Amino acid sequence: MESKQIHDIVPFSSCVNPSFWHKLANLKLDVYKLDETASKVWGYYSNLNCQNKPLLEVDSTSFNSEYTGVKFSLPYHGLLINKNTIEQFKDCDKLEILAKMGQNIQETFKDDRVIEDPSLLNNFLVLSHADLKKYNFYYWFAFLAHNLIETEILNAVSISSLINENKLADLYKKYSDLSINNKTYFIIKNIDDLHVLTLKDGLKLNDLNNSEYLFAFSDPSGLKENPGWPIRNYIMFLSFHCKQLQNKRVKFVGLRLKAKGPEISCLESVIWEAFIPNCFQSLSESGKSWIGYEVNERGKMGPRLAKMKDSMSPMSLADSAVDLNLKLMKWRLLPEINLDKIKETKCLLLGAGTLGCSVARNLLGWGVRTINFVDNTTVSYSNPVRQSLYTFEDSASNKSKALAAAENLKKIFPGVNSEGYNFTIPMPGHPVGQSLLDHTKDSIEKITNLIQEHDIIFLLMDSRESRWLPTVLGRTMHKIVVNAALGFDTYLIMRHGVKVLTEKKLEGIDKTSELKCVPGSQLGCYFCNDITAPGDSLKDRTLDQQCTVTRPGVANIAGALAVELAISVLQHKEGPGAPAFYTTSKSADISRENETSLGILPHSIRGFLSLFTHILPATERYNQCIACSDVVINEILEGGTDFIIKVCNDSKYLEELTGLSKMYSENLNMEEWDLSETED
Repeated sequence: MESKQIHDIVPFSSCVNPSFWHKLANLKLDVYKLDETASKVWGYYSNLNCQNKPLLEVDSTSFNSEYTGVKFSLPYHGLLINKNTIEQFKDCDKLEILAKMGQNIQETFKDDRVIEDPSLLNNFLVLSHADLKKYNFYYWFAFLAHNLIETEILNAVSISSLINENKLADLYKKYSDLSINNKTYFIIKNIDDLHVLTLKDGLKLNDLNNSEYLFAFSDPSGLKENPGWPIRNYIMFLSFHCKQLQNKRVKFVGLRLKAKGPEISCLESVIWEAFIPNCFQSLSESGKSWIGYEVNERGKMGPRLAKMKDSMSPMSLADSAVDLNLKLMKWRLLPEINLDKIKETKCLLLGAGTLGCSVARNLLGWGVRTINFVDNTTVSYSNPVRQSLYTFEDSASNKSKALAAAENLKKIFPGVNSEGYNFTIPMPGHPVGQSLLDHTKDSIEKITNLIQEHDIIFLLMDSRESRWLPTVLGRTMHKIVVNAALGFDTYLIMRHGVKVLTEKKLEGIDKTSELKCVPGSQLGCYFCNDITAPGDSLKDRTLDQQCTVTRPGVANIAGALAVELAISVLQHKEGPGAPAFYTTSKSADISRENETSLGILPHSIRGFLSLFTHILPATERYNQCIACSDVVINEILEGGTDFIIKVCNDSKYLEELTGLSKMYSENLNMEEWDLSETED
């Protein structure tokens, strides 16, 4: 009676490169979101220098649309199912998931695709949950095989017992000539002239039950007498497609490669015998017959946990975390919001005080990556308690506000691009003497270049006159300008009008209705409601009149509203050219079609903290405005620096230029009516 040596089949062990989790984290945020649909992934294994424990590896390339494995690696087809919550991951029917995947594989086994591409016999599953707040990844691998195929692997012998060593070099050469997919499973015909056949060519033969045929596979097992997991799939395939082999014992070759210097040998390959069952009936039976879940580190049936917080780059962790809240918001609440546009927007903050700190922090929360500051003062001891970007140490060292703000913003999020510029913006009514002329010209050049290089300009200064030049330059360069100004318990947030090349015709607005509209190009600026030129507001004023004295919460409210208004402008389909709608009646509503994805887009927001109320007025551009009127814009385009210095030395020049002086004179010369004391 023939003695039998039965050999166990060695299952795969998963080997997950950290880059796999990096890629999954990115895809979860940007692509998968809340979708739990199975996604195709690639794994790879090798039969070169095999270890006792066969490894199936995955990395960032596993998510590529095409297989791009490393040299001497072979493809393994996988599916990734990522659950949204840890409860779903724990409670889902894992055997049912395996069974559904197995049914799909079973259909693949039956058709001709697997003959053309034998790598389709290899399938694995990754069931996972990505906890992106803690960067913990729960996962469970399964290497699918059918449990109803019961066969014994017998009589392990060296390949040299059937194929002499002279032919083994030829075997490796012919194996190397196979395509990567055909290397997974193939057929060897061991006659005087050794042949290596693909499955497609081999199945055309009528004498496959001849003992000269060896059914070969790339074997990842390094155990001397135990084949790797792929042999199970091969037996199943032959049972389907080779009826002549059913109920017969055939020889299998586990091809194992060994590198010795530059030479590669297949001398360590092993030959086994196995019985091919008739599994048509078995595989058609219902039930959860598919197996393959991997044991965990403790040797128990259960998932594994990858803690990636320490191994991932702190910079990449911070970068992903900054966008986390925004992408969570986009998944359910605002699917149409353009986060990339916000991220790429360059913001210039003129003023790094209480407003500047508040605006910077809120921009950071929206994912803006370029935030630069301009300020000419230093951090005082009174600043840190109200201005969130400064510390006591900044005060003690008398740091420049602009430089300290940029430096501390990077400490909060190192991925932000932030620079501070310490200089004074030239102002009307602040004369420029000969000694300051060169310095002033340098400041004009700096502020002009900075405004040109940025997309949104925030005016967050203390004085009215410091806002004039940025307002003029912003209008000239077609930039988004957002103004924020504070009172004791009031605040004003305003977007300036922007000149647009093509004004969209506004239709459906009844001029007699309670709903009114101002086109984006006709919106007024901060100076349109004032008919006097700005002057030196700090001269002959007490300390409380020189400083902006406000309730502590006002700046934070105003700063947040300024950012929200700016972001809303970015999201509007017409951008800075978006019209401003307002109503003349409290009962009238602004049409929803004029909103952005974030809501309505007003011209200005006036808040009253004492009443906890807002009003949203819209003001048309004043044709004699000392900042945004055409005559001022034309003058600065023609006169440039000389014009600015002239205005600094004599702010009344603006009133003469725009015709305001003539209007004052006409008003003063109006005839006074003499009224009798006895007349009503």
